[in-house]
Amino acid sequence: MKVNGKNFKTIWFENDKVKIIDQTKLPHHFVIKDLFSVKDSIKAIKTMEVRGAPLIGATAAYGLVLAIIENNDLSFLKKASDDLIASRPTAINLKWAVDRMMKKLIGVNNQDILKIALKEAKDIVDEDIEFCKKIGLNGLKIIEEIAEKKEDTVNILTHCNAGWLATIDWGTATSPIYHAHQKGIKLHVWVDETRPRNQGANLTSYELNEEGISNTVITDNAGGILMQRGQVDMCIVGTDRTLSNGDVCNKVGTYLKALAAKDNNVPFYVALPSSTIDWNINDHKKIPIEERNSEELSHVEGIDENNEIKKVRIYPQKSKSLNLAFDITPAKLVSGLITEKGVCEASKKGLKELFK
Repeated sequence: MKVNGKNFKTIWFENDKVKIIDQTKLPHHFVIKDLFSVKDSIKAIKTMEVRGAPLIGATAAYGLVLAIIENNDLSFLKKASDDLIASRPTAINLKWAVDRMMKKLIGVNNQDILKIALKEAKDIVDEDIEFCKKIGLNGLKIIEEIAEKKEDTVNILTHCNAGWLATIDWGTATSPIYHAHQKGIKLHVWVDETRPRNQGANLTSYELNEEGISNTVITDNAGGILMQRGQVDMCIVGTDRTLSNGDVCNKVGTYLKALAAKDNNVPFYVALPSSTIDWNINDHKKIPIEERNSEELSHVEGIDENNEIKKVRIYPQKSKSLNLAFDITPAKLVSGLITEKGVCEASKKGLKELFK
């Protein structure tokens, strides 16, 4: 996808370093940052310099490459893999990518291990790009069906950022939007601000602006009234973990959007690559829900008149705050799961039929 008219991916390997786009600086500054070690990779994941389930997985994969360059020792590699998995608990792609890498690397002799690690990490990256592109083409059909019934703009609501900045390219929830835009379908996107880190306002709107797609940032609680007014034709969100029974774990606030969509007969779709499916859990209570620093709630960041990013407190000094990062949307509220293999019902049966 594009930034200032130039194509970028979110992560790449160059001269024994991993290159990332520092998302904590967006949308005010576009900064490419170097990761030199596995500790750098873990910090990037923890501080959300990289975020989004597929991109976290790719960063972890390249983190293991950096661990090998740093110290080509099996015990060091195993410790690095454990530390990476522990860096953020909810997104399943993180553990999936580390397990996939370690499966390839265990038992390999030291002379070949870096070459094999680099190839596997690149395969994970290339695979995600292809999956996200296919998600877009499958989701495009849904948008086309809506467009055929309307004489004017198709209005889509999305939550958080499930765009190319959350993956490697294309995105998940945004991929159908980008494909529809490229096909000439008239679109408008309602972008949830997505407190407390404002991934919608800071990242999704930024992406859509760069691609020339009409969008409006709204407060997280405005989606319901827009649906009541008939100003939303469909919702598309991403997911950090989708269970084998179709329940969806995504950025906190997703559940409330799904409830509003159900009440107003607005289709609610979830877009995801198969790497985000947790085939081992069918009880959402077993998902570790990340609780982040309360300062993300009590403080906001913005840019001042000197073009510098500043943080200010907005809560009373004595106020407590609870910062749960994710919630669960039950499968019964999901109109369908958009995957690289097609669109299926959000259920054990639907997923099994698609992923035999």
